[in-house]
Amino acid sequence: MTDTLLLISLCAVAATATAAVLVRDPARQALVLSVLGLALAVLFTVLQAPDVALSQLAVGSALTPLLILLSVRKVRRRGRREEDGR
Repeated sequence: MTDTLLLISLCAVAATATAAVLVRDPARQALVLSVLGLALAVLFTVLQAPDVALSQLAVGSALTPLLILLSVRKVRRRGRREEDGR
């Protein structure tokens, strides 16, 4: 049973990591990165590392994608201001 969960978790991590690389839009990449963080948290839980899983859940699934989305939003706003000013 544990081997099956481990295999499923590893496949989920591999699939979401591949999706994060293939997605071209930065906003969508942040969302896929959030799913990747969740998949990694599940993998760490299956590997019996709940402390690492909680850290990954907080940082990898919530904080990092949020910072990326805020950065993308700021860059897009700045680009719109420059286009309107020309």
